Amino acid sequence: MIRGIRGANTVEENSADVILKATGDLMKEIIAANDFQPEEVASVLVTVTHDLDAAFPAAAIRTIPGWNLVPVMCAQEIPVPGSMPMCIRVMLHVNTDLPQKEINHIFLGRATALRPDLAEKTKS
Repeated sequence: MIRGIRGANTVEENSADVILKATGDLMKEIIAANDFQPEEVASVLVTVTHDLDAAFPAAAIRTIPGWNLVPVMCAQEIPVPGSMPMCIRVMLHVNTDLPQKEINHIFLGRATALRPDLAEKTKS
């Protein structure tokens, strides 16, 4: 079965180094919390808010060992007034036998405010 795994992180500036590091940190946390291999990943969708355009976050994902063949696509988040700025979001589609309640979604930085219910689950 394919399950979606969500995650988000925020940055404080629009620079390539910062965007790539924040994306890499987020992905490493998601992988560690859910214990899966790149071969089990069908695809990854990454979105960024309109204020982040210094780098493609997918570049950070492709540098993780074994992830160079995983399909990754970047897009711009819908610019809803009042939404969280400088935010990177990911949605991984992973083949797993885990039930939905055992999936660990990861929210870092200010992005914990996006889904406090899911962010709190990973702390317990």
